[in-house]
Amino acid sequence: MGKTAVFGSFVVDLMARSPHLPVPKETVKGSMFRMGPGGKGFNQCVAAHKAGADVIMMTKLGRDTFANVALDTMTELGMPKDHLFYSDETGTGIALILVDEGTSENEIIIVPGACGTITAAEVESVESVIKDCEYVLLQLEINQDANEMVAELCKKHGVKMIVNTAPYSPVSDAFLSKAWMVTPNEIEAEELTGVKVTDLDSAKAAAQVFYKKGVQKVIITLGGKGVFVSSDGREEIVPANHVQVVDTTGAGDAFNGGLLCALAEGKDIWEATRFAQALAALSVQKIGTTPSMPTRAEIDAFLK
Repeated sequence: MGKTAVFGSFVVDLMARSPHLPVPKETVKGSMFRMGPGGKGFNQCVAAHKAGADVIMMTKLGRDTFANVALDTMTELGMPKDHLFYSDETGTGIALILVDEGTSENEIIIVPGACGTITAAEVESVESVIKDCEYVLLQLEINQDANEMVAELCKKHGVKMIVNTAPYSPVSDAFLSKAWMVTPNEIEAEELTGVKVTDLDSAKAAAQVFYKKGVQKVIITLGGKGVFVSSDGREEIVPANHVQVVDTTGAGDAFNGGLLCALAEGKDIWEATRFAQALAALSVQKIGTTPSMPTRAEIDAFLK
């Protein structure tokens, strides 16, 4: 098992479910509220950790009660807390999540808070940790200058950097050129390549654009259609697992955390994709993000 790290966001999820999502000026009576740990980085790290990965979380918290949501979860799950940064000025980030009970569709507003203020000195302080990793997983939910510095460190030390290009924001080709792998969904892939991804041929075309930018491997998640994988000249769509969906929030994070774990275990990209799909399929059958991440026993049973 190779060492891995997730460098990314932590926010507290404030999630409400209602019969339908409100339109502007409408107030909808909700049926449920839940507060819990979230943020793409944190969700992905929890997914990888629960699946069995040797993974370190690097994020930034405020010095407030919301920070305890992260710390308590990490204590409960037995996750290392040695590489967390703290802001004295900015509070811990939050995400307001609205979920439609009928369709499981969601609307999300993220306020990154402290994890959008990671400094150069903080990134430098974890260089030795990054150097020891086989894989480092990034997202686009923190301040991009911190991601750029991590990318430089990965390049310097020959670490394989995986970039989950979510939530979409414009990034430079120089940044993408340092990525060993990118894992956009079809919408992010279109934003980054200009190719509308709807099927195998258009996914192949988008992959070619990523390759021209210097990326080495491309995975594009296609929701219910499955996952497009492009690696070493082989390009296929791996079909999705069809399950009873309760809440799609965090499905992409489950996938990316599962992928990180499987790759670190030495699985090839095809086997790792199927492992990651199992995590995502299990996560959408439960409510929430971090709390919905499955255990290794659940994943193995599902794959059987």
